Amino acid sequence: MSEIIELCRRAREASYALAAASRATKDAALHAMAAALRANADRIVTANAHDVTAAREAGTPESTVDRLALDRGRVDAMAAGLEQLAGLVDPVGEVVRGYTLPNGLELRQVRVPFGVVGIIYEARPNVTADAAGICLKSGNAVLLRGSSSAASSNAEIVAVLRDAVVEAGLPADVIQGVPGDRAAVKELMQARGLVDVLIPRGGAGLIRTVVSESTVPVIETGVGNCHVYVDADADLDLALTILLNSKTQRPSVCNAAESLLVHATVADEFLAAALPALADAGVTVHGDDKVVALGKDVVPATDEDHAAEYNSLDLSAAVVDSLDGAVEHIRKYSSGHTDAIITRSQAASRRFVQAVDSAAVVVNASTRFTDGGEYGFGAEIGISTQKLHARGPMGLPEMTSTKYVVIGEGQIRT
Repeated sequence: MSEIIELCRRAREASYALAAASRATKDAALHAMAAALRANADRIVTANAHDVTAAREAGTPESTVDRLALDRGRVDAMAAGLEQLAGLVDPVGEVVRGYTLPNGLELRQVRVPFGVVGIIYEARPNVTADAAGICLKSGNAVLLRGSSSAASSNAEIVAVLRDAVVEAGLPADVIQGVPGDRAAVKELMQARGLVDVLIPRGGAGLIRTVVSESTVPVIETGVGNCHVYVDADADLDLALTILLNSKTQRPSVCNAAESLLVHATVADEFLAAALPALADAGVTVHGDDKVVALGKDVVPATDEDHAAEYNSLDLSAAVVDSLDGAVEHIRKYSSGHTDAIITRSQAASRRFVQAVDSAAVVVNASTRFTDGGEYGFGAEIGISTQKLHARGPMGLPEMTSTKYVVIGEGQIRT
């Protein structure tokens, strides 16, 4: 038996104990995990320093190094996130629907854990603690495969968390790290029957690889070519405020705006204010011919620009002749994550909401609100851009499946 299959087998065995655990036991484990992170913060930060040094020696951009780096404050934030999870409602056992059939059978659809969840993710080691906590609270054993750039950090965090769950009375194998070589990842993706679902978190390349090579069911997350459309009836001052927040508040994340669309009737006025404001914020605009004509620093856009998830201070821009033109552009280039309209017209907002098929459609607000925490879920494992099972921010309920419980008194089918 290979090392990976053995890890998966142990996770499956541990998942049975976790599925039967009470909320009190799971919450005690989360508090123990938080306390262990704080108690071992120096150990974790020391391990992280090796990753940070290696990243800098490899020429990694400082923005990426910052996402990788941990200090005592960031470790404490990880611990606080686990404590917050403990305060959330346990989804396991929730009755989704239930009623008595005409023949007297009592039917209930209840939430149950998936069982074993594999998570393949990039860069940020805080995801290790977040994912472990979310999976534990929702009753799932978890197999964590972080990127090689955070190998030392992730290994230390996993070791600390495993010791903590044992103290709370759960098997250590409800949390396991997966070795980082490609062969191991491939084996994890092929472990159908031992792993119930895989969730990739990272760039488009990672997600594409997991989707195309996995025989385990995959929930796609995260790729975000998010649009802001400024309608003919928009409040242009409001539109500029929302655009700048959507693009610049945190440009490296999946819910940051990557594309701007402006109705032709307001394009001259709006872009006269927006292009200088974007330039002042350090944003490079990649525009179509109409946008290029209105801004001396605008770079001509290609098809690839309009489809890009930049994750940087870059923005594609185009002028459209109508709301339907904006919808057509979004249908062609959007990744189905988050798309926003800025308008004072109820008719336009209703049409946009009906016509745009994305996980989140926003009216008169920043795209940056597509987030489990901002939605009031308390936690999220990622943002699903697919349509099966879960869509949008995945909180604790989305980390469960359901089963039907049927209770009878001797009924037989005739």
